[in-house]
Amino acid sequence: METESEPYIRLATLRQLHQVVAELNTGRSLAETLQTVADGVIQGLGYELSAVNLVRPDGDLVVAAVSGSPGAEALMAGRVGSRTSWERRLSMGERWGDLRFIPYTEGWVLDDDDVPQWHVAGPAPRFPDEWHPMDRLFAPMRAAGSPHGELLGVISVDKPRNGRRPGAWGREALQMYAFHSAIAIGNARLRANMQRALMRLERDQQALRASEESFRQAFEYAPSGMAIAEMGGDQHGRLLRTNDALCRLLGRSATALRRYSFSDLVHPEDIGTLLRTSAEGGRAELRLVRRDGTYMWVSLRNSVVADAADGPRFLLTHVEDIEERKRHELQLAHRASHDSLTGLPNSAELRTRLGARLCARPPQPAYAGAESAGVGPDGAYQAGAAVREAALVGSVEQDAYVQGFGLDGFDSAVDLGGLGGFAGLDADALEGLTGGSDGGPFDHHVHTYAPAEGEEDDGTKGLAVLFCDLDGFKSINDRFGHHTGDAVLIEVARRLSHGVRDGDTVARLGGDEFVVLADGLGRADAQDLAVRLRNAIIPPIRFEGRAVRVGASFGISWAACGMSAEEVLQSADQRMYVEKRSRSKANRRAG
Repeated sequence: METESEPYIRLATLRQLHQVVAELNTGRSLAETLQTVADGVIQGLGYELSAVNLVRPDGDLVVAAVSGSPGAEALMAGRVGSRTSWERRLSMGERWGDLRFIPYTEGWVLDDDDVPQWHVAGPAPRFPDEWHPMDRLFAPMRAAGSPHGELLGVISVDKPRNGRRPGAWGREALQMYAFHSAIAIGNARLRANMQRALMRLERDQQALRASEESFRQAFEYAPSGMAIAEMGGDQHGRLLRTNDALCRLLGRSATALRRYSFSDLVHPEDIGTLLRTSAEGGRAELRLVRRDGTYMWVSLRNSVVADAADGPRFLLTHVEDIEERKRHELQLAHRASHDSLTGLPNSAELRTRLGARLCARPPQPAYAGAESAGVGPDGAYQAGAAVREAALVGSVEQDAYVQGFGLDGFDSAVDLGGLGGFAGLDADALEGLTGGSDGGPFDHHVHTYAPAEGEEDDGTKGLAVLFCDLDGFKSINDRFGHHTGDAVLIEVARRLSHGVRDGDTVARLGGDEFVVLADGLGRADAQDLAVRLRNAIIPPIRFEGRAVRVGASFGISWAACGMSAEEVLQSADQRMYVEKRSRSKANRRAG
């Protein structure tokens, strides 16, 4: 699980963790939810064994789910450990946030207590953070995710796949997973209570009053927001009833909420999600507005309550606050895609952004091969657009395209049905006009072009890739230490970010290397940008009472379809070294 130096693996781990968290609320019953919690540890957190110990009404903890080993499941499932023994475990060892880690050097005193376990003896660790078979790691699950709330259960894990004790990344992931597991277990219990109440309503009309009271209790005293909305008629979607938890969540009184429907409260970008969920029932994550005008993320689950005679009558809606989860997800996503020192996009994010602009097929300009027929670039581009439009509509007069665009070099008899018949154009030229053989006229990819090589600027605008390497940075590190070097990198990142346009990308590739992606530039524009950025870096950088200076060498390359992101970066890197070698040492150093 610990992959701090590998952003690609961190991002993949984040996706796995996001998937298992999303599946926590898919269980139909409490037992299914508990097994989903145990399985999620194996699938998303990098452990080989896990067990979910659930607090019983009498306070003791029963092993409710085991995952990773049939043998361990047969040995432990259904067995009970006393609350006293569990409280002893949760008060020992090392506190990792909300987690509790008991190293093998201390855990031997627990070998004879009544808590079910599968730990066996093993050799001493070969290195400091190696996982020992007798190590124990517990993640308490508490009501509403509060570290001091009621204990719902404990997730115990063993056998990290990488053989190491989890670091900061792994600990935070396990802690966040326990947080959401507690919510899922609470929701499963709540759904079970609500389903039982609804079944009583449907099964026996004579017990309606008793069932209504049961439902009222579950509704009013639910720890998360609940609402009943009208379905059908002129008042479709209007909130008929809300509980105190929802009122507190949105900062509005129950009387005020009865004037609204959820469509009045949802973020404009999420209205489609709300309508689909309302019509079909089910679960969605969207944003609702508070009284102060701010938006918060919620998990909204709808159940359509139907009348046997008249059809759907109202929606029962469960609203869960997931703002904290979303914040954790954004933090984890940002850490996986951004440099921890400068806050700039990291190498993985840079390659992702660059790769999104490239495709495997080299672009063919629309006028390729057409100039030999007497048509300039603009005319050929328009002709290509005309052919593509004709292929789509199929009923436009042929001569209207030829005469309308003034294509004197083309035969007036254009075979629109077959996209052929241009006099003087070969197959390659026609392919360039119609979008290429791969995509044809239906290829909607916007190709990335590189300006033509040469002294003169041909007017083509492209995606410039500026590879920046600092001059004199190593001597600053060697002379003043890495603390000063870090301050220099932070300030250089700030100056680069202020020197580009909104929408351009400044990324830290690693060490003292930075990359700038700037779209819509010609060759002269890119050279001017490199000069401006170099001049922005040269002024002294003041830190802790001293002033240090670095220079910068820039290599400019151009992204174009048909190239990979790695090829583009290598080209810019090589050009940077050519530029660095072409300047004397005195000119490279800024001071």
